[in-house]
Amino acid sequence: MASPHNKKQRALQHGLSSRQVSMISIAGIIGAGLFIGSSNAIATAGPAILISYAMTGLLVLLVMRMLGEMAIANPNSGSFSTYATEAIGPWAGFTIGWLYWWFWVLIIPVEAIAGADILHAYFPAVPSWLFAFLIMVLLSGTNLISVRNFGAFEYWFSLVKVIAIIAFIGICSLAVLGFWPLADTSGVSRLWDNGGFMPNGFGTVLGGVLITIFSFFGAEIVTIAADETANPKEKIRRATNLVVYRIAIFYLASIFLVVSLVAWNDPALKQVGSFQRVLEVLNVPGAKFVVDMVVLVAVTSCMNSGLYTASRMLYSLGARGEAPVMTRRISGAGVPTVAVMLSTLAGFAGCLVNYVFPGKVFGFLLSTTGAIALLVYLVIAVSQLRMRARADRDGAVLELKMWLFPWLTWLVIGTIVLVLGYMLFSDAYRYETLMTAAVASIILLISLSRRRATETSLPASVQGGE
Repeated sequence: MASPHNKKQRALQHGLSSRQVSMISIAGIIGAGLFIGSSNAIATAGPAILISYAMTGLLVLLVMRMLGEMAIANPNSGSFSTYATEAIGPWAGFTIGWLYWWFWVLIIPVEAIAGADILHAYFPAVPSWLFAFLIMVLLSGTNLISVRNFGAFEYWFSLVKVIAIIAFIGICSLAVLGFWPLADTSGVSRLWDNGGFMPNGFGTVLGGVLITIFSFFGAEIVTIAADETANPKEKIRRATNLVVYRIAIFYLASIFLVVSLVAWNDPALKQVGSFQRVLEVLNVPGAKFVVDMVVLVAVTSCMNSGLYTASRMLYSLGARGEAPVMTRRISGAGVPTVAVMLSTLAGFAGCLVNYVFPGKVFGFLLSTTGAIALLVYLVIAVSQLRMRARADRDGAVLELKMWLFPWLTWLVIGTIVLVLGYMLFSDAYRYETLMTAAVASIILLISLSRRRATETSLPASVQGGE
């Protein structure tokens, strides 16, 4: 009898090319959070936000290394959810898989609404809700046709983001070095001119970690996407090895240039976003339009990859018997159509709730995602700790290994637990942490109830079979 994993391997097609997977791995850590959200982080910690980004980047690097170790040993569209089932237990895989799906189906409408608002500003005659509807229909359509279509869209979305960041770094570097002709902003004195490098104390640096960690969330998508490409192990290895350079270039370099060129307490920073404010200071023509278009691409890309990721996680849950049977259904093009449609409908529901009850119900739902990223990272670390120990006992040869095992793994686990504890006792993050805990508890109770029901019915089934 074929296992669910073998069925999945036969069903999902290798429709993603090497260059598409490479771009997807880049796109996973470049979202609107970098172009706009970084301004809130800078306003919180000042120039010392660089420490926050470095700390978060290091944490993500270590988590990706652990995930890469497991994914190369067993490429799977369920990724860390599947590994949690194997390493910790079915309840862990079920809970973290559904939490991850919940996260993305709430992020999908957030990105659609953000993109719709940008378009509505330029075309006010068209209502914002119609733009959101059209964006979701377009991207759900591309996801339903074939994985190749998803890969093509994501490739070009990612390419635009990469070019935009490289151009930004190039312009800002010229300005810092005194070679930018449109403004006199040479030097990096703004790193310490306005109250010092760490104007609000080290506590705000830790607070900055909590803001920045969600900008990095999505790097793990490559371990899900790689299962739909030829030679997935090599793709995962490459993406895992290059993540450090991407973090250094895309985040640390660009944020360093932002805080070097704009005062961290500039009121306009939070109003228009960090990238736009820098371009305005440098007198770059059409700064707002350029950034708006890049952000539009970024949110559309995030929504596109979010829909893909949510559908594959739902499909994987179905393949393991932890979601409705219909979610296993695959089209002739190798697309889990029901999983895509259900994830899209959940996104539509989020948009509808937002427009019918603005700022109320949807904001409440979104608050439940506050600590999911940290829970996912924690589960990855615990899973790797147990699976690596098991592999070492069995004498298995791993193609990619976590550095300094088990010490760095334990360090990551301890760090995440401390951050979650800080969130729980912090007035600014307690509500979101408790909301995430509530949703996780509900999903966990469902998992335990299903397991208990299965165990209760098993003897009767066995007897009937005999």
